[in-house]
Amino acid sequence: MKILVTGGSGFIGHNVVQQLEQQGHECLIIDRHTTYGFIPSDELEFLVLERLKKITSDLKQFDIRDTEVLSTAFMLFQPEVVIHLASFPRQKVVGQNPLLASDVMSTGLINLLELSRQHHIRKFVYISSSMVYGDFDSGVDETAECKPIGQYGIMKYMGEKLVEDYTRQGHFEHVIIRPSAVYGELDVEDRVVSKFMTRALRDETLKVNGPSEVLDFTYVTDTAQGIALAATQKCQHTIYNITRSASIETTLLDAANLCIKIAGKGTVEIADRDLAFPSRGNLSISRAKQDLGFNPKINIDEGLQRYYQWYLENSHLWEKDNDTIH
Repeated sequence: MKILVTGGSGFIGHNVVQQLEQQGHECLIIDRHTTYGFIPSDELEFLVLERLKKITSDLKQFDIRDTEVLSTAFMLFQPEVVIHLASFPRQKVVGQNPLLASDVMSTGLINLLELSRQHHIRKFVYISSSMVYGDFDSGVDETAECKPIGQYGIMKYMGEKLVEDYTRQGHFEHVIIRPSAVYGELDVEDRVVSKFMTRALRDETLKVNGPSEVLDFTYVTDTAQGIALAATQKCQHTIYNITRSASIETTLLDAANLCIKIAGKGTVEIADRDLAFPSRGNLSISRAKQDLGFNPKINIDEGLQRYYQWYLENSHLWEKDNDTIH
């Protein structure tokens, strides 16, 4: 199968492409490799090069808002499936530049949808977020009402509705994926788990905003497994939660303390919950298990241990002077 993957050399994306390649599918990657204005360029360059070592698919580096170049890529590759991962990655980044984020997350998506329609693709896989639910308790499933909080969640939900409308018009099938709290090797430092781990390794203070807040921490290869399954298999539904969904909840404080335990150093500072983010829990993945055979394998203890070992092998990513820490 020929699959076009936007954001295919990103943190989640390269893992998706790797799994698709192992299954014998042909992929085309479109990725811009942007720093979003806050990722150090040397860090991003290292991570991208390391990710690309794990995959062999052709990479085209350009902006998905560039209609002419994107059209040429569609015409030459003729994809059967599109997996759309390219996006501003989270609330903090959207909040720093909401105008640009809106342009990328709406204009870029419309560009892809229109070209997918014109080239008669079979399936469009849109990577959304658990943030579309807004505040939710553990056990929430795909039938729950979405009440997104914050610009990132609202824009992701808007994207879901755009994708659904193209299916309503009869252009192609679609699948919407809602992941949560993805972590693992080859991620940038500026995310909650990577911040916890690097600060523990530096014997610094791990700031926990809301110690009792629960996140559905999901190891990146498990997330990639779910996306690859949704892209290549017949789906009974159009929306799937793709998370670890552990039977025992993990709070932010639990995750911070586990990083400190693994690294053998670091301290915790407790602060109030950040009200810019919804209060969340673990999601139900019963639908994905039943329909797709989705089977997440890595629990938080094993995942953080793997992450720690990777950081030990790449110590230049965390052995920094205090004035260069970002």
